Amino acid sequence: MTIFPKSKLRLVTVVYWFLLLYIIAALIWWFIALERQNRQIAAIKIAAAEKQHDFKSIIEAVAARNRKTAQYIGEGVTFLVLMLIGAVFVYRAVRKQIRLAAQQQNFMMAITHELKTPIAVTKLNLETLQKRKLDEVKQQKLITNTLQEAGRLDNLCNNILLASRLEGDDALSMTAHEVNLSEVAINCMQEARMHYSARTIESDIEDGLYVYADELMMQLLINNLIDNAIKYSPKDQPVLLKLEQKDGKANLTVSDYGKGIPDADKKRIFEKFYRSGDENTRTTKGTGLGLYLCSKIVKHFGGNITVTNNSPQGAIFTTIFTAV
Repeated sequence: MTIFPKSKLRLVTVVYWFLLLYIIAALIWWFIALERQNRQIAAIKIAAAEKQHDFKSIIEAVAARNRKTAQYIGEGVTFLVLMLIGAVFVYRAVRKQIRLAAQQQNFMMAITHELKTPIAVTKLNLETLQKRKLDEVKQQKLITNTLQEAGRLDNLCNNILLASRLEGDDALSMTAHEVNLSEVAINCMQEARMHYSARTIESDIEDGLYVYADELMMQLLINNLIDNAIKYSPKDQPVLLKLEQKDGKANLTVSDYGKGIPDADKKRIFEKFYRSGDENTRTTKGTGLGLYLCSKIVKHFGGNITVTNNSPQGAIFTTIFTAV
C-alpha cells in the first residue's frame, strides 16, 4: 500500500483546514450580509410607518427584524455545529486510515525481514551439511540452530494466523477450562532457556495455580511476553518470569531491564501492527503482532494486561486472571 510522504501529508492537512476555514468565513460573511439586508428592510418599513404615525406597523417591523435575526443565528449555528462535527469526524477517520496504512506498511517491511533471516540461516546450514563432512559436534550444532530458526518461523506463522482469526473480535472458538498456569509457565520458561541459550531467564513460579483459559493460548501469551522482553533488553541483562497468587488472582509478570517504554507509547503498544519508530531505522526484530495478540488473549479470558516501568529501567508486563 502506498503511503503519502510526510511533506504531502502536511500539504493535504493544510489544504483541508484552509478549505474548512474558508467555508466558516463564507458562512459568517453570508450571515453578516443577510443581517445587514434584514436591518435595511426593517429600517425602510419603520421609516414609512413613522411618516404615517403607524405605531403598530413599527412594532411589527421591529418584531419581524428580530425574528429574522434569530432565524439567521439559529440556522447558522446549527449549520456550523453540524459542519464542524462532520469535519472533525472526517479528519479523524482519514488520519486513522493513514496511520493504519503506515502501520501495515511497516508490518510488511518487518515481516519480510523476519522471514528472510531464518530462511537464509536454514538454507545456509543445510547447504553446509550437504557439501561438507563435519564432525558430530558441528553437525549437531548446525541441526540445533536450524531447528531454532524453524521454531522462529513456526511462531511467526502462528502469530500471523491467530491475528487473522482475531480480526473483527472473532471468538476463535476458544473454550475455557481449568489450566495449570504454573505448569504452562514452567514449560515456556524451559523452552525459552533452550531457544535463548545465551540469555539469562530467571523465574519465580508459584506451584499449583489454575485459571480458566485455553492452554495453547496461555503458551502463546507467555512466549510472546518473554520474546518481547528478550528483544528489547540488553544481552547481559536478565529477564524475569514471575507467577504468584494475590487476592484470589493469578498474577503473571515478565520483567526486563531494557530502555523501557515511553509513556506516549504505553497507550498504543497493544494496537495491531504498532511499533515505536520506523522500520527503516529500527534494529529490533518484530512485526507488531505479539503484544496485540497478548492483549486479545488476556481480554478474551476475562483478564487484564498492563505495562509499568521497571526499576532502575526497563518494563514490567503484568497479566491478571482470576485463579480457580
